[in-house]
Amino acid sequence: MHDNKAFLYFICAVSAMGGLLFGYDWVVIGGAKPFYELFFGISDNPLLQGVAMSTALVGCLVGAMVAGAAADKYGRKPLLTTSAVLFTVSAIATGLFDDFTLFNIARFIGGMGIGVASALAPMYIAEVSPTEIRGRMVSLNQMTIVLGILSAQIVNMLLARNTSIATEQAWNVEWGWRWMFWAETLPAALFLVLSFFIPESPVFTQLRSKRLEVRGKRLPETADDPQNISFTSHLSLLTSKKYRKVLVLGLIIAVFQQWCGTNVIFNYAQEIFTGAGYDVDGMFIDIVITGIANVLFTFVALYTIEKWGRRTLMLIGASGLGIIYLTLGTCYALGMTGVLMVGLVVAAISVYAMTLGPVTWTLLAEIFPNRIRGIAMATCTFALWVGCCTLTFSFPSMNAALGSSGSFWIYSAICACAFIFLFRHCPETKGKSLEELERELVK
Repeated sequence: MHDNKAFLYFICAVSAMGGLLFGYDWVVIGGAKPFYELFFGISDNPLLQGVAMSTALVGCLVGAMVAGAAADKYGRKPLLTTSAVLFTVSAIATGLFDDFTLFNIARFIGGMGIGVASALAPMYIAEVSPTEIRGRMVSLNQMTIVLGILSAQIVNMLLARNTSIATEQAWNVEWGWRWMFWAETLPAALFLVLSFFIPESPVFTQLRSKRLEVRGKRLPETADDPQNISFTSHLSLLTSKKYRKVLVLGLIIAVFQQWCGTNVIFNYAQEIFTGAGYDVDGMFIDIVITGIANVLFTFVALYTIEKWGRRTLMLIGASGLGIIYLTLGTCYALGMTGVLMVGLVVAAISVYAMTLGPVTWTLLAEIFPNRIRGIAMATCTFALWVGCCTLTFSFPSMNAALGSSGSFWIYSAICACAFIFLFRHCPETKGKSLEELERELVK
């Protein structure tokens, strides 16, 4: 039993390495941004700046959508290995290219890795974990995501301050941003190697055995077997009346995790902290502080998710962020700066880290029936990244038009609306097997 438990932790940790690379690859560009923009000569071109920041997000959308049908057809394990390959190639190529177009192609490849890993890792962990610790194990994926985020923030800070003040700008413009991306190569290669030592998900193995049994007996293949239908039929099954209610629930939960606004802090930390009165050096320090808070309160989530339950934590997250953003917007409106503003930002990150961050992935991995989990998880992950794209694209324009105060007031209103929806529709999945949840949620 002890050996089985150790092996379970091993395979979950390996799968969760996709989350580590997801977090690193997603955030590293924020620290590299001031330097590669000068290198490529786009520091005065908002359109190309937006292209560089969003190319990986487009890759996320493609990777997430492809992952669903592929995972149901070929299995979870091959897709995790594929994501490791994509991360490794992107990490090397992004820092290698001097051409802006090739740079963006490399970022797109990394984005595909994020999309595949974000859909597959929590699903795989949920399928291999016992009911009584499933929430904690899926939250392990979120823990590795925030560790990846913190790693990127620390690497960015150390490399940006690597040389003397007289030469650091020139070094960072030529080499610093490259090493920020290259630092991802080691964990990406390790993930690739270790992915060959984990087993296939038992849920997929069962589905595959069922298919082989049906073929061996020459019986009609069922429409519910996801390995025997086309991608279009996958979507038709997913959107059928039987599954429509749980699909809508998953889509709203996924999009809200992004539209709650917290990830703006990671993507536009420079604008947020300089708007709060900090210079560039102070900005990097503040970013690392938020990263540390992110990690610490994700540890809190590992404890509370099995104690308090998923529904309770989602409601705490929506209400807590709504109040913090209302306060933060008011402080911006009053022209306040300094430590108080950093404290409010850290509070927002902390609430998110122990609630919406990990619980969203846990719920998405739990609420769907086995026969549609792959395509459903991919569809919701696709919606999550659409939410991330729209959030990323809208913030600069919204911030310019409404100011930081107006932007955070809007995020506060979104959180209030989400609280009402979650209070009425979010189920409690704690302590229930995947089969029990299917009977409750799909009728």
